[in-house]
Amino acid sequence: MPFSKYYSSQDYVGGIQNWKITQSSEGLIYVANNFGLLEFDGTHWERYTLERGTKCRYVFINADGKIYVSGQGDFGYFIPNQNGIFEFISLANKLPASKRNFDETWRIYERNDEVIFCTFEDIFIFNQKDEFVKNIDPEYDPESFHMVNHEVYVNQLETGLSVMGEDSLQLINGGEFFKNKTITSILPIANDQLLICTYNEGIYISSSQGFTEWSQQNKSFLQKAAINQAIRLNNGNIAIGTQNEGVAILNAKGDIDLHLNKGKGIENRTVLSLFEDIQGNLWLGHNNGISMIELNLPFTHANEQIELPGTGYDALLKNDTLYYGTNNGLYYKDIQRTDSRLYLVENSIGQVYSISNIGGETIMGHHNGAYSIRNGKAHLIAPIAGTWTFLELKNFPEYVLQGNYKGLALFKKTSKGLRFVRKLKGFNESSRVMQQDQDGYIWMTHGYKGVYRINLDDDLHSVTFKYYGIESGLPSTLLINVWRVNNRLIFTTEHGVYQYDKKSDRFIEDDYFNSLLGDDSQIMSLSEDPIGNVFYASMTDIGVLEKQSNRTYEKHTDIFNRLNLLLNDDLQNLITLEANQVLFAAKEGFIHFNNQLQKSVNHNFSALINKIQLTTSNDSLILKGRYIKDQKIQFTQPKEEIPEISFKNNAIHFSFSAPFVEGQNNTQYQYWLENLEEGYSEWSNRMVKEYTNLKEGKYTFHVQAKNIYNQISNPATFTFIISPPWYRTKVAYTIYFGLSIALLFVIFYAFEFHYKKKTEVLTEEKEKEINRIDSELKSSEQEIERLKNEKLKAKIEIQNKELATSTMHLINKNGFISHVKTNLNAIIKRSKNQEVQHEINKIIHNIDKNIASDNDWEHFSIHFDQVHGDFIKRLKDNYPNLSPQEMKLSAYLRMNLSTKEIAHLLNISVRGVEIARYRLRKKLILERAENLQEFILKY
Repeated sequence: MPFSKYYSSQDYVGGIQNWKITQSSEGLIYVANNFGLLEFDGTHWERYTLERGTKCRYVFINADGKIYVSGQGDFGYFIPNQNGIFEFISLANKLPASKRNFDETWRIYERNDEVIFCTFEDIFIFNQKDEFVKNIDPEYDPESFHMVNHEVYVNQLETGLSVMGEDSLQLINGGEFFKNKTITSILPIANDQLLICTYNEGIYISSSQGFTEWSQQNKSFLQKAAINQAIRLNNGNIAIGTQNEGVAILNAKGDIDLHLNKGKGIENRTVLSLFEDIQGNLWLGHNNGISMIELNLPFTHANEQIELPGTGYDALLKNDTLYYGTNNGLYYKDIQRTDSRLYLVENSIGQVYSISNIGGETIMGHHNGAYSIRNGKAHLIAPIAGTWTFLELKNFPEYVLQGNYKGLALFKKTSKGLRFVRKLKGFNESSRVMQQDQDGYIWMTHGYKGVYRINLDDDLHSVTFKYYGIESGLPSTLLINVWRVNNRLIFTTEHGVYQYDKKSDRFIEDDYFNSLLGDDSQIMSLSEDPIGNVFYASMTDIGVLEKQSNRTYEKHTDIFNRLNLLLNDDLQNLITLEANQVLFAAKEGFIHFNNQLQKSVNHNFSALINKIQLTTSNDSLILKGRYIKDQKIQFTQPKEEIPEISFKNNAIHFSFSAPFVEGQNNTQYQYWLENLEEGYSEWSNRMVKEYTNLKEGKYTFHVQAKNIYNQISNPATFTFIISPPWYRTKVAYTIYFGLSIALLFVIFYAFEFHYKKKTEVLTEEKEKEINRIDSELKSSEQEIERLKNEKLKAKIEIQNKELATSTMHLINKNGFISHVKTNLNAIIKRSKNQEVQHEINKIIHNIDKNIASDNDWEHFSIHFDQVHGDFIKRLKDNYPNLSPQEMKLSAYLRMNLSTKEIAHLLNISVRGVEIARYRLRKKLILERAENLQEFILKY
């Protein structure tokens, strides 16, 4: 099966049915879809709807790039506006009113200067100026329309096949043959003959005798398949899209070379439309989805689409039978029959490692052992687990060496087939890759241990070996393999190709193959075909060294890039089936390569700038990639259409692509903004690039693409100008110049004004000096006044201290006397002596007299009035009815003494102090809400 890609309706975000596929000169794919016109740039799909939102039935692109479309009750064309965005222009509105009520428009053709729109009722003809010219009204409703050699053919069930004249339809010679036949395609072939395909009655070819059947051998298939469309491919083959059987490729003899159907190469059995693009890919418009078939490649894929499951490991072509060995078992088919199916070899289910033709017998190396394949069945020869490979021995031609998981075993060729002899002693390493040199030595390379040279003993019971590693000249012991090329052994390593030097018994670099494959190449698989072509797969590339007549090699690699990421990365293998025919073991089955087909891919393609946006503006779209010049649509920017972008929008975003669909995910891009960057960037898969904070100036953005075959596209460019900010415009610089001149005048005037004012300034300075002296005198007086105030404050502070000391003295004294008085009263109560009681009462009387003395109070009141601004005097003047005791209470409250302290000073109890406070409030005539303490403090 050829490589293919399926696009579902979810991928292209459209309707399921796709009626027509075409391509622009830039390589963009356009599809007439149920939901409108689809556009594919190789990576992204976009959809454009008709004016009435109807189904799109046909699309046609003329030489000017004008995209004509037709649908239900409408037809016209898409044309880009000034921003490059497609807009639909309806031509149906230009029809006479009596003709506007038509149904479907199924075909659009261009003939000379005419554009022809075909409906089931009328044929409308317009000129290139979009003017309605005339219409042709067929006698019977047309069944189908076809453009061949600039002639429009019309199929009518009632009459047959006609050709469109100036004003009517004329039945062609013998055209009545197709009466009641639905014609789906007409193709021109050699000698002015026509190949006419019908829906379900086969294919006919025109001749001088009329019409005869073509491809009679496939008549029943074609009738059952129901042909929807046929096209002629560039290689001369005929592609036929059918209603029920997918697509078939027929050669010039009418034989089917390729048949793809649902589950066998494509995802949908109904093919409504066909198109071969400029790269040779065949596009299928399905009843549900779109397929792209890569017919131009020399590769085909054998996988589950042809009922071959699993990962490929080894294969063998024996006579006309092709064997495929996978991890699921061994399968075979007859290659001479195109319709031959694959069959599973009985008893082969499981991991197959090798398949060999030994003495005419098919031998399979399997995880479960060695098997002989006969009549579609695998027969166990020896249950040696993990049979890797077999090697026929030159010195013992009747014997075969087997390599397995745990060493080597010996088999013998007999008349009844290969027979197990014995396991060989002396070597127990896993032996997957082996070759025998001219001297009879067997070289076995291990995946991670190095190289072993093995020698069989004469009795064939055991072997001896010598080990070669880094000390023997090898760069490492990892990933070494041995291959036979041009009848000599080469050893591929992690770092280049080596050969064994018998004289030094060491490995040396193979300069010849290193010059072809690279000094640091890491070859994973290699195979030589019968005519000397060397096919290889390395960690970095895949290719072929094609043997030339002068015994040199010509290297080809680019075409093999299509196989990247597809090959088996467990045990890579290349199998040469015959000259120029190779199978690559793949992750899914096998990939066949035909070296006789074209290996160089030389498709001219271009990078496209799809969208240009400003990232700092809400109305950000500058361009959608298309321009109109001289009524032609193009993607190249005209010189006169260079946009100027304001400095505030100096961040710009580019989106780009390349319409190259083969290996589209591996297409790479490089870009360069001229006037900012020195050159192109590195290659990457990025399809967008953004620039920010661009300075004013003229810029040109360049982008080019590199496809999977390392071909570089034509570059796309876009030139734009970033205008300077307002403060860096010519007007701004003119203003700056004017302001500079004005500033010079201002400076000159300032200097002149400075000299004029100098005298006045000196006078002012003298006056200021006089004022300063006066100010200093005033400051001195203020300082003297301040010092007086400070002295007065100091004196008051001293008096405060004396007052506080006096108060504390009174409190301590009265407290001590009260304590003594209390003790004496206690003695009187305990003493029974009348004389003692009398004397103590006299002492208590003296104490009371001392406490009542006002000498201390007078001394205290003098200091108190000095500190508190004649408080006692003012209180006495304002409240003359206050008793001395109440005057003292007021003074003590002014000092903010506690109730207990006041009780000691007044020689009364705490309760007495509370009563005294109550009486004082009465005499001071205080309201209930007023606080006595606050009143005294504020008084």
